Amino acid sequence: MPDQKGLPKGAPLPEKATEPVAREAGRLSATDVLNALNQLVSVTRELIHIRETERTKREKLRVYRETEVARIKASEKTLRDYFGLVIEERRETHRRLFDGLDRALESGDVAAMQTVVGGIVEVARTSPLALIGNLGELRRAMDDPNTVFEF
Repeated sequence: MPDQKGLPKGAPLPEKATEPVAREAGRLSATDVLNALNQLVSVTRELIHIRETERTKREKLRVYRETEVARIKASEKTLRDYFGLVIEERRETHRRLFDGLDRALESGDVAAMQTVVGGIVEVARTSPLALIGNLGELRRAMDDPNTVFEF
């Protein structure tokens, strides 16, 4: 049955706690110790290299993120300005077309009604996004950092 120190009864206790280590150290050759030291240095160097590589990757990602956020904000401002102008222009165009339709209806001028309705249909058919083109192409262009958008 083990006693309080975890050893079976009657087992001799080492006089010093360092005796087992000293006994094993005596069995190691200088080459073994040198190899262990070289391995420790090699693993430490590799760890430092990996740490620096990952730090560089994180920095590149941070710069990329900041650049893309700046591009998005610039695009947002441009689009807001563009849509603001287009919407205001379209609002005025719609108002004039429907005023013209009202006048043509009041006067009974069929030719004017046809002309105004043709204008309304044409305005309705063309939207600001339709003028940009295929939205799939737009997405691919937005993914390409070398694409230049001109409005």
